[in-house]
Amino acid sequence: MFEKILIANRGEIALRIHRACREMGIKTVAVHSTADSDAMHVRLADEAVCIGPPASRDSYLNVPAILTAATITGADAIHPGVGFLSENANFATMVEEHDLVFIGPRPEHISLMGDKVAAKKAAKDLGIPVVPGSPRAVTSEKDAESVAEDIGYPLLIKASAGGGGRGMKIAGDASELKEAYRLARSEAKAAFGNDEVYMERYLGKPRHIEIQLLADGHGNVVHLGERDCSLQRRHQKLLEEAPSPALNADEREKIGRRVTDAMSDLGYASAGTIEFLYENGEFYFIEMNTRIQVEHPISEAITGVDIVREQIRVAAGAPLGFTQEDVKLWGHAIECRINAENPENFMPSPGTVREYHAPGGLGVRVDSGLYAGYKIPPHYDSLIAKLIVHGQTRNECLMRLRRALEEFVIEGVDTSIPLHQRLIAENDFVNGHYDIHWLERFMGLKS
Repeated sequence: MFEKILIANRGEIALRIHRACREMGIKTVAVHSTADSDAMHVRLADEAVCIGPPASRDSYLNVPAILTAATITGADAIHPGVGFLSENANFATMVEEHDLVFIGPRPEHISLMGDKVAAKKAAKDLGIPVVPGSPRAVTSEKDAESVAEDIGYPLLIKASAGGGGRGMKIAGDASELKEAYRLARSEAKAAFGNDEVYMERYLGKPRHIEIQLLADGHGNVVHLGERDCSLQRRHQKLLEEAPSPALNADEREKIGRRVTDAMSDLGYASAGTIEFLYENGEFYFIEMNTRIQVEHPISEAITGVDIVREQIRVAAGAPLGFTQEDVKLWGHAIECRINAENPENFMPSPGTVREYHAPGGLGVRVDSGLYAGYKIPPHYDSLIAKLIVHGQTRNECLMRLRRALEEFVIEGVDTSIPLHQRLIAENDFVNGHYDIHWLERFMGLKS
């Protein structure tokens, strides 16, 4: 097992990884920008190294600085967390070249799944159902028109190297295609340095369903059920639940078996998530995330599996500590992403936290590095906390979540807590009747 792990991330996920390491008897190294010198994970780590100024490109994306920090502190491995360098195949390769272990999948699998066109082809070849669309990148307006004739309208134009809704445009009919194509390529180039796009059929009212996987280097692959991540604004998730209120046991078992078989055939090892659109009883692959997910705690809540711990064990060469037969889904869990932003217009709200009180009680978990007096920097993602609630039933979970949100105190900055309170009181949500477009319709009605 590793003696020391460098955590190449920040915020709540860095703290989450630190805690898993400490429980395994592993020392930690926190790297941080000058803006994060007072962050909780920096305070708690065994060692801390400043790797640059606030801008991500000069700190958390500064590969030479991170590798140097790992070398001078004598770390055995690097955990990339989420975002930043977590799905950068070149970084994973460089970590290995420096005789360190990258806690994640092999670079070739990161590269494969990071290219959305190649990932879709790979999924199809592995027997995973995909959304009908272009089998390759769409390279011209004429090419786009030809593909559109094959898959029909409405359709989505998406960045091959993208994610998070950037470089994604909808064309409702032929008259909108050229402009949508130009805008998608322009956004993709600006966001990812790559203007390659592809096209696929646009589904009217799908749900966003993802399957959490764990695989080791010994041929073992298991899934931990599904998460429903359909409450989204501009393709950004706000709330997730597990299991999905839209799936039954047979559908869960069928799609779970299909993706574990596919990952076994691929030879995948580490944590990973395969994301689908689900509509009218059918699943359609959209992408695979080759890392831990922000919403992983709800899968931990309903299975009792520490996903980060297993990720570390697998990277150290150990087999998974359980089989698929050992995985039992129990109860229901919901995660609310608490962002430092205005709950009405979503404007970021960095600043100093004057008062902080986290909710507690049975079945309540808060992943956050906040404390009274902490200054939330303006340079990074606005996620500041995750509230995870678990109950024996979905109704019990909802009642517990209402109580926990009432107890949650973060003063000094605007947060999304009031928005979550509104959302979980809506009949559509209470009854589980929502899709990936529901939240935007809801916000439009309330604006």
